[in-house]
Order: sequence, then C-alpha cells, then structure tokens
Amino acid sequence: MSEEFISVGKVSGVFGVKGWIKVFSYTEYRENILAYSPWTLRKGNQTKQVVVLEGRIHSKTIVAYLKGIDSRDLAAELNGWEIIIDPQQLPKARKGEYYWRDLIGLKVKTTDDVDFGIVQQMLETGANDVVVTLLDERERLIPFLQGETIIEIDLTAGTMIVDWDPDF
Repeated sequence: MSEEFISVGKVSGVFGVKGWIKVFSYTEYRENILAYSPWTLRKGNQTKQVVVLEGRIHSKTIVAYLKGIDSRDLAAELNGWEIIIDPQQLPKARKGEYYWRDLIGLKVKTTDDVDFGIVQQMLETGANDVVVTLLDERERLIPFLQGETIIEIDLTAGTMIVDWDPDF
C-alpha cells in the first residue's frame, strides 16, 4: 500500500447490536465508500485493515458490517477511526474528469502566459468548484469551469491553463 492514503470517511457510531457501524462518508455519492473495501482504519498512529462484508444507506447515513466485528462492543471500539484507502482503489477518472488530489500542485498560467503559481487547494461552493492558487503570497480564486475559465489541464506536464484576469 502506498504512503499517500486518501481519507474517504470515518466511523461515526454503532448501529444495532450485531456489530454494524455507522459511517460518515466523504465520497460523492456517499454510498460509494462501500465499494472501496478493504478499508484501512486509522486513529493516531494505529492502523488496521478491515473488509466490508455488507453495507447500505440507512436514513441519512451509511451502515456497514465488517468482517470480525460481530458485537456492539467491538463496533464501539472503532468509533472515531478514520477510513482511508490506497489511491489505486479509486476508479480511473474518465476523460475530462479529475480527482482534486491530482490538481493540487499543478503550475497555473493564463492563456497569455502570466504565472499564477501553484494550485494549493480546491474548494466546493454551491455554484461551482474553485481553484485556489498561490504565487508570492498572492492567492487567487478561480472558478473551476472547464471550457470557460479552465482551458487546459495536462496532468503529465503538471500544468493548468486558465482564462482569468491577472488583476482580479
């Protein structure tokens, strides 16, 4: 397993008396977390790998049954553990789609070759996602609108070309 894990959720409680856990999922769609078995659970410096035997949406949460966790007490011991996966467990992004983690670190320039620095993070807003770049302590927020403000992304070259006013 690689060193760079991806956090996809956390154990948020117990469900019933037979060892099921409640899961707070960070994935879109939240039930997608169930497809990434096995999970690595992490709390502090401790990690353990678990296999998801069953899982489903229950009300506004996800519930899962893990191999070897067959009582409420054992399930309760997992409360608060982070659920992480190896990036290789993710499905390959389709053409024109990107995982945010792949955009972090890209060099950003405008169509006129003005340097905007490096992608520091991505933000989710109600209207659209936003690229946050940083160059010499200047932060820019660029709407992530492919074909409009985001002209080209080349993961191999590590670049993103944007159509954005350098003075904005």
